[in-house]
Amino acid sequence: MLQLGDGLPTVREILALDAVANGLPEVLAADELLDARVRWVHVSDSGGVARLLDGGELLLSTGSGWPTEPADLDAFIAGLVAAGLSGLVLELGVHYRYVPAVVEQSARDHGLALVVLHREVKFVALTEAVHNRIISEQTAALRARDEVRERFTALSLRGSPADFIVHQLAQTLGSAVVLENLAHEVVAAEVPPSAEEALFTNWEARSRREHRGSASGSGDWLIVPVEARGTRWGHLVALPGPAHPAGRTSVLEQGAIALALGRLADGAADEWTRIGRQRLVDGLLAGRFAGVAGAAARVEAAGLPVEGAVLYGLVASGATIAPGVADAAARALAGRAIDGAANAAGAPTGARIVLLSLPKPMTDAQTQALGLALVGGDSAAAERLVLSVGSPASGLEGALGSVQEATDLARGARPRGARGLIVRRADDRPLIRLVTSLRDDPRLLQHSERMLAPLIEYDLARDGDLLSVLGAMLAHPGNRTAAAGASHLSRSVFYQRLSLIGDLLDLDLDDGEAQTALHLALLVRRGAAR
Repeated sequence: MLQLGDGLPTVREILALDAVANGLPEVLAADELLDARVRWVHVSDSGGVARLLDGGELLLSTGSGWPTEPADLDAFIAGLVAAGLSGLVLELGVHYRYVPAVVEQSARDHGLALVVLHREVKFVALTEAVHNRIISEQTAALRARDEVRERFTALSLRGSPADFIVHQLAQTLGSAVVLENLAHEVVAAEVPPSAEEALFTNWEARSRREHRGSASGSGDWLIVPVEARGTRWGHLVALPGPAHPAGRTSVLEQGAIALALGRLADGAADEWTRIGRQRLVDGLLAGRFAGVAGAAARVEAAGLPVEGAVLYGLVASGATIAPGVADAAARALAGRAIDGAANAAGAPTGARIVLLSLPKPMTDAQTQALGLALVGGDSAAAERLVLSVGSPASGLEGALGSVQEATDLARGARPRGARGLIVRRADDRPLIRLVTSLRDDPRLLQHSERMLAPLIEYDLARDGDLLSVLGAMLAHPGNRTAAAGASHLSRSVFYQRLSLIGDLLDLDLDDGEAQTALHLALLVRRGAAR
């Protein structure tokens, strides 16, 4: 069903039609209301015409049957406004030679667009022209709505994810579109990078204010609920943009239907939040953001406090971490967390990257409790879990650096024979922190290439394992037996590999300075391979 405004011309557009322009129209009152939509043209000189109106009409009149007393004329104009009239066109010359002052003043007072025609026109020609325009535009609107409905129905049938549906809505409407949950947290958004900071800063407060304005008809945002079968999951928000032939509200509603069908198919699982947050984290780690301030505002809008919070990058490996568990675990510490997809870029195979926000630094006991909560208290899973924790940071840039530290820590193999939850902290590994902070320095990359090039070339040519053996040796300095075990080699074969490494590098592997240089080079290479 078409809504008022879908494919309907405005009063201003009607005044530009030749049939109207021939009458030399002049706007006398409420020029700002000329953008009101007109759904039909009504011709009447009756003083009681208000009771025959349904709202949205443009009234053409000569005024011959209007009241004569000023008070009655004022009441007549007020009645037209109360009936929802879009505009009043009065033809001068037949009955009125000029517009009564009370009519002009009343139109201004009550807010009614008043237009006079200084030349006689054929009302039948005028109404025909306007009605043809209305009918043709409504027909075009119906076709556009059919096209939009088919497009979003196809998206729902294909099981398109929420962020892709939001992207399609933004493309269709030519404006920013945001999907939020009932807590006013951003789940998915399609917003120009230059507008992210301004839009997402204090999103929750702004969203709640716009919802109140939308309910009262005074809001700037277009908001429609995403709901089905009596359950509401959130809202779609479209910022102001160009008109659409199908009507902006109709387009947004079709997107909401597609999203609701997707939620019904998901059942009780909150796929919206899971996928939205994972892609947000993965995008941050891949550097897919235009500015830090905008990205930080986007993260806060998704529910993760950044300003004034202590932020950590975590990598959980060795045990399966269910999506969304990290946030529940963080809430137990009065914090919030969002996690990336398992096997996110840069993380070890099977690991999950987590951005953690806390009101204050995390204690050792809290870290242990967090690790156990990540595996749901499963003691068997906790036996396999390795939790790598980056340095505490402030701001989004610091948080991303903390994630890099945790990722570098997570690449180390679990010690053979170690039992129980293992926690690795960047604060305890100063060399990894140094490498993380300088990973983009070309001098560091040159050092790594110069030190390790013979081993890299040997491994590539022979499908060798010299880099892995070197890493095991450096991870267990002074304990070659443990290093051989970590390499899954016999001691004799391990010693042969070390001898070959020493020959290729022309270094004494027992020399402390050589070990430090090689350790640094290996850490840089692991970071560069992300």
